[in-house]
Amino acid sequence: QVQPVESGGGWVQTGGSLRLSCAASAHTFSNYAMAWFRQAPGKEREFVAGISWSGRGTYYADSVKGRFTISRDNAKKTVYLQMNSLKPDDTAIYYCAAKVVNTPQGHRTEYPYWGQGTQVTVSS
Repeated sequence: QVQPVESGGGWVQTGGSLRLSCAASAHTFSNYAMAWFRQAPGKEREFVAGISWSGRGTYYADSVKGRFTISRDNAKKTVYLQMNSLKPDDTAIYYCAAKVVNTPQGHRTEYPYWGQGTQVTVSS
């Protein structure tokens, strides 16, 4: 099993940047595909970005393509989400998730392991 723990959230102005980190306690972290989801108040949890076991495969939601970058360091058992050009619509709780199936994209129901989330607030 894997237990993700997110960090790095906070408050930023429009156009700013944040980097989220997700440390995952797992003996075989490199055998899990990882992803970031987000949930804004009153909305469903949505896929943001995903990455395959090795990091060679990535996938992004259209809303963040070109602004966000997902990456991973298997030696540190950590996945990152670099968020640039942030907009107020990016305001949400961001969750890190893990699954065994090695595809970089997926619906939230495909991910059995979840962190507690970290708040990102972008002010206009």
